[in-house]
Amino acid sequence: MSTRPKFRETTCLDGQWIVPPLQLNNANIFKPILSCRAYFPIEFFQAAFLTLVNHPEYNSSLILRSDTVWDDDLTIHDAGSENSNNPRPSQRCMLKDHIATRSIRRKLLPRRPGRDGSLEQDCIIYRSKYDSHPTVGVLVPQIPHNHGLPYYHPSVSHLAFRYVHSDTHTDAPEETTQYLIIEVIPLDDSPIDISSRLYRTCLALLETIDRYSWGSANNYKKRVIHDVIIPRDEYQDLYLIMKERYKGLVDVWQESTDPCKHVFEDVGIATFLMLLWKKTYEYVDPECFDAERPWTLWPRPSEGFVDLGCGNGILTHILISEGFKGEGIDLRSRHSWSHYPENTRRHLHVQAFNPFELPPQLKPSIFIIGNHADELTPWVPVVSSILPASGYLSIPCCPWDFDSKYERGRGGAFKVPQFDSKSHEHQEFVESLGFGEAQGETSYSKYRVWLAYLSRACGWKLECEMLRIPSTRNWAIIGRSRDGEELSGREVAQNILSAVSERGMFTPRIPEGKSR
Repeated sequence: MSTRPKFRETTCLDGQWIVPPLQLNNANIFKPILSCRAYFPIEFFQAAFLTLVNHPEYNSSLILRSDTVWDDDLTIHDAGSENSNNPRPSQRCMLKDHIATRSIRRKLLPRRPGRDGSLEQDCIIYRSKYDSHPTVGVLVPQIPHNHGLPYYHPSVSHLAFRYVHSDTHTDAPEETTQYLIIEVIPLDDSPIDISSRLYRTCLALLETIDRYSWGSANNYKKRVIHDVIIPRDEYQDLYLIMKERYKGLVDVWQESTDPCKHVFEDVGIATFLMLLWKKTYEYVDPECFDAERPWTLWPRPSEGFVDLGCGNGILTHILISEGFKGEGIDLRSRHSWSHYPENTRRHLHVQAFNPFELPPQLKPSIFIIGNHADELTPWVPVVSSILPASGYLSIPCCPWDFDSKYERGRGGAFKVPQFDSKSHEHQEFVESLGFGEAQGETSYSKYRVWLAYLSRACGWKLECEMLRIPSTRNWAIIGRSRDGEELSGREVAQNILSAVSERGMFTPRIPEGKSR
């Protein structure tokens, strides 16, 4: 892929317009705010605008996502003409000398519903009467009566993105004469000077659509893919509920670590697990039903879960509090443990992990969690195969091998399997893992590749997900079903256990406190 030209904006506030501004049929005239050179053909403009429509959260941390209310192709019934009776294109946004080709109504959902409300917005694509390609995209907020716009929306009644051709404003004929322009119709008394919030918002939007357009023209593909196993909307909706239920833990944090990171990270992991179990297991009769917690009726692992290296115990606490059966084990208790309710405390255990003599909490059909479990990480798929467990989730952090040595991606002392890092098969395998570093060249990436091969060798069908949690170590490997012959996978796991025993380098750590 060629290098994207540097983005350089030009203000239009001084009246130096590239082309005359857009105008509504009711005579309202847009005000041009900013422009930039467009280093891509016109046919890629619409794709970029639709990316912006479908993913407003890319450009604002205050927006969770958008849900589509409708999406009409207006070219099918010629609904984009000025005389159309179709009520869906906003009648407040019929552009002079333009024809609407597509009308989308989306609902913007805030990341913090307690502070900001949702907002419906029309997103309309136009082509000029003199051009066959779409060249304009307009956003029109549907402002509720007696209510203003939420904070995350700029103070405008219309905001337009425009692709234009011009033979002016260039001293180098060999350079592009194509431009992107942002134009607005501001609400009353909204400042538009270069220090205003509206100007800064327009600048960010202009750079974003320029980047999307250029990327579309140059076949850019995201290297990190989210929401492979659990749909984004399901996860986000449940996460907001769980975040509200457990945000109070931040105020009573007992550890020296960052409370926001640890609380909301484990809220995210708990959310993912609840939806993963719902999708994976069969219905199990709960002991009780709470109308405010519909997940009490959701499927879950029949024997519950074990959180290996549970640390501060938040993840175990959340899952148990929401009605899931499970245990957390760690080498030492944390200050947080004594502040949890009794129903959580009795499920937290000071216990050493010994693969040659498994803790009593590890039993067949259990679901194993390894959340940043350090030296326990490589043992998660192995023990899950030996038991066998009903499944596992592993979120690796620091690279450790089976001999508890910190290896920084060397690949571990036990190689499974011997793979050729330059082979086409290996490259395809690495790409399927879904993480962003260049084909597994970083030490952390190499460790994840090794863990993925290890999981597959132990007989698990490989699934990976980049979790939506506030951590740079958010790649997860999931085992939910067996791949191929189950006995051969268990045999590999047993051979690993035997090889580690013969080397005699692994020594179970001693619990730091009273076992319980």
